Amino acid sequence: MTQKTLEAIKYKRGDLQVLDQLRLPFETVYEAVPNTVQGHHVIKTMKVRGAPAIAIVAALSLAVELNALLTTSPTTLDTNDKVATFVNEKLEYLKTSRPTAVNLFEASERLSNLVRDNGDKSGPELASIVITEAEEMLIKDVQDNKNIGKFGCEFILANANSDSVRVLTHCNTGSLATAGWGTALGIVRDLNLSGKLDHCYCTETRPYNQGSRLTAYELVYENIPSTLICDSMASALLKLKNVKAIIVGADRVAANGDTANKIGTYQLAITAAYHNVMFIVAAPLTTIDMKTLSGDAIVIEERAGVEVTSTKGRTATVEVAAPGIGVWNPAFDVVPASLITAIVTNKGVITKNKGEDFFRIDEFIKNNQ
Repeated sequence: MTQKTLEAIKYKRGDLQVLDQLRLPFETVYEAVPNTVQGHHVIKTMKVRGAPAIAIVAALSLAVELNALLTTSPTTLDTNDKVATFVNEKLEYLKTSRPTAVNLFEASERLSNLVRDNGDKSGPELASIVITEAEEMLIKDVQDNKNIGKFGCEFILANANSDSVRVLTHCNTGSLATAGWGTALGIVRDLNLSGKLDHCYCTETRPYNQGSRLTAYELVYENIPSTLICDSMASALLKLKNVKAIIVGADRVAANGDTANKIGTYQLAITAAYHNVMFIVAAPLTTIDMKTLSGDAIVIEERAGVEVTSTKGRTATVEVAAPGIGVWNPAFDVVPASLITAIVTNKGVITKNKGEDFFRIDEFIKNNQ
């Protein structure tokens, strides 16, 4: 059985296009990203979103710009120093687009280290090396997602004590948030392919509605049995509908397992614990930030209040709040490791030792290098 998936990133050398997710689910429009300025813009404005996709689009926007300069203005990249300066300056700029998603910073560090380690190459050679590495990130992300789907599906089925499962997911973690397949939604896809998925519920994910606009769009597109709920319905759902697991993605995982994800994830973890439902975080190892010891150190992005006071429909943006009301709009919250059942990665599933309320991620990484 095969499963069709959406394509959020279209790339061939010299040409990058991203699906404008602000127009979904009503229009399917791809926008050209010819350079890092436009790359920064599509990330900042959330035309592209999801931690893995953000990192890949940033890297590929740099690759496209380098490729164009090699053709149209080769003297700007004719020495190693020129290329190194150009790449590092662009990476620092791209990092300012979204501060919470660690994948962007990990990709930046990887490319910066690549430049440092190739100081003996000519300018054009170094530029080509950076381009190739960015392209390989795209390929690797798809395979990582497939691994996450497989490991997560196996873990849930082994621990659900049921022949079929109902799950709940939050925000958007599918093909639209990654290079393809997805993290949390990738697990849902594998459950569906296994024939063991009874139903998938998705939250609307206010205030940006990534669930109702994007996850619902993917679920309908792929004919996965699914139902949309308001964020405030989750506890009632767990009480009444026999949900076996809540599956979410992550924008950053601290060294102890504390996890930053889309706002509303924390309250889902609390209600999962109360109802004795598995709470699963799905993320590639690149999302784990071993330099951040706990969730208290994660910088939480705060966004414009207009995202809360208005909503965008098919034809217009409509005000939904009393004019003049104050707004607090954090884009993410942090789930303590104590509330997380397991972290599913591209290398396997991380669980806590009995009696501990934190994850020994360092040991897992060491054993799976």
